[in-house]
Amino acid sequence: MQDPVLHTHTLLLKNNLTVATAESCTAGLLSFLLTRLPGSSSFFTFGAITYSNEAKNRILGIPHSIIRQHGAVSRRVAILMAGNVRRIAGTDIGVSITGIAGPSGGTAHKPVGTVYIAVARRSGTVCQKHLFKGSRTSIRRQAACAAVKKIGTFLSR
Repeated sequence: MQDPVLHTHTLLLKNNLTVATAESCTAGLLSFLLTRLPGSSSFFTFGAITYSNEAKNRILGIPHSIIRQHGAVSRRVAILMAGNVRRIAGTDIGVSITGIAGPSGGTAHKPVGTVYIAVARRSGTVCQKHLFKGSRTSIRRQAACAAVKKIGTFLSR
């Protein structure tokens, strides 16, 4: 199987598409992966690390009421993060990651390892909930890698 980073990189270049990221629990790891290979400046335009709820509100325009109602780690917030970063950056694709990397912060309803990944295009948004296992570092890596794969899958349709 082809390296997911290379696959996604190739698809973005081939299709002349641009991408922006909004990351919370991965704190820039997705942006790092997307820009790992030469030529990424052709498609990667903007990365926002919106770790706090205040940053999600101020930078991405996520209403405090939505965060209070659904939680920062939720399908609704992930979808808004992806769509808003796409709009703010003026890109073809917006990608977001929001989750609980641990070791604390989890609940019975949202345990450590709960991560939402959303990919937005003008034509629509897909969002997937994941439950990753392992250490904080492992959860963050799994989330960033899953997001890269999600972009590739979304573009392969």
